[in-house]
Amino acid sequence: MAASENVIHITDANFDNQVLKSSQPFLLDLSAEWCQPCKALAPVIEELATEYTGKVRFGNLDVDHNPRVPNQFQVRSMPTLLLFSGGNVIGQLIGAHPRQRIVDLIAKGL
Repeated sequence: MAASENVIHITDANFDNQVLKSSQPFLLDLSAEWCQPCKALAPVIEELATEYTGKVRFGNLDVDHNPRVPNQFQVRSMPTLLLFSGGNVIGQLIGAHPRQRIVDLIAKGL
C-alpha cells in the first residue's frame, strides 16, 4: 500500500510524532502487502482521506516492516484501522468493512 498526498506513510520511527502528537484525529490503516482485504480497502481509505482533508489525518503502516506499532497495540489481524485522538485509541475496526462503517468510526473523532 503506497502512501499518497493524503495518506501518510507511517513507520515505527515516525509513529509518535505523526500519529500520537497529531492535533487532529488520526486514522491509521495497519496493513501488509500480502493482504488482499487490505488492498481492497486502500482505495476507500484514499477516498476518505481526500474527503476529510483538514479534519482528520490518515496514515498507512506496513506491519511486516514496522513491527513495534502493531505489537504495542496488540494488532493481530489485517487490515486493522485504529482511530487516535489526543494520543489515545478511541476506536478500532478489524477486517475489511463497508465504507459507512469506516465513516461511523471517523465520526467518533470529530
